[in-house]
Amino acid sequence: MIVVGGEALVDMVPGEPLDSTVDGGLRALLPRLGGGPYNVALAAGRLGVPSGFLSRVSNDRFGEALVTRLHASGVDTGLLQRGDEPTTLAVVALDEKGAAHYTFYTEGTADRLVADPGPLPEDVKMLCLGTLGMVLEPGVSAYEAILRRESARGVLTALDPNIRAALIDDPAAYRARFVSWLPHVRLLKLSDDDAEWLAEGADAVHAAKSWVASGVDAVVLTRGAEGIAVITAAGELAQVPSAKADVVDTIGAGDTVQGALLAWLYQRDVRDLTTLGESEWTEALTFAAKAAAITVSRSGAEPPTAQDMASTV
Repeated sequence: MIVVGGEALVDMVPGEPLDSTVDGGLRALLPRLGGGPYNVALAAGRLGVPSGFLSRVSNDRFGEALVTRLHASGVDTGLLQRGDEPTTLAVVALDEKGAAHYTFYTEGTADRLVADPGPLPEDVKMLCLGTLGMVLEPGVSAYEAILRRESARGVLTALDPNIRAALIDDPAAYRARFVSWLPHVRLLKLSDDDAEWLAEGADAVHAAKSWVASGVDAVVLTRGAEGIAVITAAGELAQVPSAKADVVDTIGAGDTVQGALLAWLYQRDVRDLTTLGESEWTEALTFAAKAAAITVSRSGAEPPTAQDMASTV
């Protein structure tokens, strides 16, 4: 099983414009279920691999909808914790290219209060963490303990920091903590922008090589219209272009890449990323790019199913 840990939240996505004479040109906000790790779990589950979600989800109406959608996508909720705290909200603004920008409402919300459940079940082969789950206390301390423990027992660990700078009060402390995670991370996936933020403006590929030197087996960089690249411990660089898509918005694109990569690896029983060469990485990245292209052609984070992937040329 693949276990994904982190927040589940509701994206408030812009809908149709309101009456500018009354509401100043604001747009109606439509609720879309999401959260980076939640989307990763959905993507992997919809692609037909056994997946579970580790988080704390509210008992409110949003929380009930989040859980229902997990079940509909084939995601196991045996590790899910519930609470009466409210669901985290993310208000989304889209720029002229459809790129999403977020304002988060996280105070006292359920997901940040997740507790360490102890050792994960023996059938867990992969663990993926990221986004707000690795920023907001006390949850980040719980996930950090899980990361170190599961890495030590040989689980293939993956991390997507998915930087939300507005929520990081002390960037220097976060960057130092991020570096401390790297010896326990086998697959690091992040965008060029996130890599450059973490490296304080340094080139993303240069930063990726330094993180590989710190112990990561492979760093996957999502590069927008330029596609997806990977830098491995062997020094290899494979890159694929973005798949063609009619972009509605980019919400969940990077999460879909991560979920699709994990699904591809799981389906081939890959336990050691250092065994993959350039041709295998090219195949994996092409699969992930195709999945992301389907997601960006839809409103909100709607990762494809295995059937969607098979029927899309």
